[in-house]
Amino acid sequence: MMKRIVIGTLLALPLALASFPSHASAAEIVVRPVVRHRVVHHPIVRRQVVRQRLIPGHWEHTRNGRRWVAARYVRY
Repeated sequence: MMKRIVIGTLLALPLALASFPSHASAAEIVVRPVVRHRVVHHPIVRRQVVRQRLIPGHWEHTRNGRRWVAARYVRY
């Protein structure tokens, strides 16, 4: 029983000594100030619904013959 206690303390001793900060390890720590950016809240704008109707592509007759007009959306 006594051997276990002695072996436990011998194993725990290096860990306990390593936990204490030394001068070398304290010099390596660099503390930077925390910069907090201000959050700008924009008002939420509701979009209006735009009603559109699809006009399919078609041929139009012109003075010089026929001309293809591509499909498009038209607001109404």
